[in-house]
Amino acid sequence: MTNLSPSPRISVVVPVKNEALNILPLVEEIERSCAPLAPFEVIYVDDGSTDDTAQQVLSARATRPWLRLVRHEASCGQSAAVRTGVQAARGPIVATLDGDGQNDPAFIPQMVAALDDPAVALVAGQRVGRKDGTYKKWQSRIANNVRGRILKDGTRDTGCGLKVFRRDVYLRLPYFDALHRFMPALVKREGYRIAHVDVVDRPRHAGRSNYGMFDRLWVGILDLAGVWWLIRRRRRVPMAQEIV
Repeated sequence: MTNLSPSPRISVVVPVKNEALNILPLVEEIERSCAPLAPFEVIYVDDGSTDDTAQQVLSARATRPWLRLVRHEASCGQSAAVRTGVQAARGPIVATLDGDGQNDPAFIPQMVAALDDPAVALVAGQRVGRKDGTYKKWQSRIANNVRGRILKDGTRDTGCGLKVFRRDVYLRLPYFDALHRFMPALVKREGYRIAHVDVVDRPRHAGRSNYGMFDRLWVGILDLAGVWWLIRRRRRVPMAQEIV
């Protein structure tokens, strides 16, 4: 058991499933990128992998006391893995990124700086030069356009895994599968602003995608309707003071 780093300023949460070949390259990149933010911690959430993912994280942890591993016994999905990581996080600020190497952690310090504005609770990465196939990009474009028109969340790309946000605000959001794709709308519902940072999309280091199905509009249509209903039903929280 390794000793945890002291009081991290930021917790980086990486949900992974069967990404053994991508663990060490991404850990090394996160280590370099987050050095200016020290002390920090990195939490890998192994979402029921059937390959050597967990062992690769444990091997990397041998010389990195800030690296942690949390494991789901069975795969529960990307949103569940993100939530598990956020619940385990000790830092007040959380950064998330996909475990396949497509998200460049070099953007994390810039995104953290955007939270200096207390009115901002979420900094959302916006992919440029996407490396996905034509069909997936077409699906994602349609889904993002429809979502934006209905929810008016001011975000062109909610499917980007690179996000930085305030942990306490995230934990107040209603949890459901695919929550990570509706965070801008739900954070705005809480009365906070969203900032956006363009980030470079890269090819995955190795392997194939194990997540990503929920950027298809017809799969997430009920979630879209549910989030629209939540926004419509939002009411001002009354200010109350005890009279003594």
